[in-house]
Amino acid sequence: MPNLGGAEWLILIAIIALLFGAKRLPDAARGLGRSMRIFKAETKGLVGGEESAPTTDASTPAVTAAPAVPVVPAQVEAPAEPAPVGESKGSSDS
Repeated sequence: MPNLGGAEWLILIAIIALLFGAKRLPDAARGLGRSMRIFKAETKGLVGGEESAPTTDASTPAVTAAPAVPVVPAQVEAPAEPAPVGESKGSSDS
């Protein structure tokens, strides 16, 4: 692998910034930091013989679920019962 100097690193960083954009880079770095922190905690747990890893970090806020909006079922009106075939109001059989 070639030896990279200061100018090469600056060019490489500029290319990465152009590819990913200024908005996505901090999010990517934050995600990488969290992943490294979790990885360190897991490896310390394996080396120390602990089976349970720390649950949360104090610097990361806990994610809370938003309260669900209750779904009210729509009230459907029952269809009117049709008049029996043999009985009709307007006809006279006499």
